[in-house]
Amino acid sequence: MSDMVFCRGCGKEIHKTAVSCPSCGAVTGSSKNRVTAALLAFFLGGLGAHKFYLGKTGMGFLYLIFFWTFIPAIVAFIEFIIYLCSTDESFALKYAGK
Repeated sequence: MSDMVFCRGCGKEIHKTAVSCPSCGAVTGSSKNRVTAALLAFFLGGLGAHKFYLGKTGMGFLYLIFFWTFIPAIVAFIEFIIYLCSTDESFALKYAGK
């Protein structure tokens, strides 16, 4: 079984765990969408839905435990802004494979 795949951007062969192509910079393996994470943070952020979506279940449970204080909702709104302001590449580098 080969550990190599082809880049969707330029077609060159890269390792299957690569986050982006070294030749063209195309993001390759991230299944997490930053807009989806941002919308979850905005609408259900106080309950930690965006943390569960991104694979950070420990943080998601903390948001659930403390949702009644509204502190997770404030933090989630800040994360909503951060997710929207980040690029797809930087989001993929941070959350790929998690």
